[in-house]
Amino acid sequence: MFAYRFILFCAAFAIVLPSSAQTTYRWVDSTGQTVFSDQPPAPGTKFVEIQEGAKQANAPEIPFATRQAAEKYPVTLYTAASCTETCVRARALLNDRGVPFSEKLLTSQEEVAGIAKQMGNESFIPGLKVGSQNFPGFESGSWNNLLDLAGYPKTAPYGSKPSGVFAK
Repeated sequence: MFAYRFILFCAAFAIVLPSSAQTTYRWVDSTGQTVFSDQPPAPGTKFVEIQEGAKQANAPEIPFATRQAAEKYPVTLYTAASCTETCVRARALLNDRGVPFSEKLLTSQEEVAGIAKQMGNESFIPGLKVGSQNFPGFESGSWNNLLDLAGYPKTAPYGSKPSGVFAK
């Protein structure tokens, strides 16, 4: 009887084991919605993030409130190669709060001019975009206010990993 239960347990475990190593795809569709799926997106979809099952198990869990804020009000940090100390402080503010963000490193004058037009200010680097709200230049009080209104945490949870271009 014991051998029968042991064999049944091993068979059930063998069936469950491969499903935990599933690949997950994340992308933003044409309507601006973030999509999570076990099926790959259509060819040509931009900004696809692929996570293997083993990486997901080891990755720290992002708090629910932070995930909600990130879905409703994604954060983008605009920087340039010439921006050093101020951009380091800007990244630190976002990472200290545990804000998941994408960083757009502007490399050409055309990119800078296009974003400056969106920001409404020629000297906007570093610039912050939270959802549809823009803030040109680094002003910690204003940035914190925007992040508070979007529902981001005031401090990063233990074990959170930094975001941005230079994050490891």
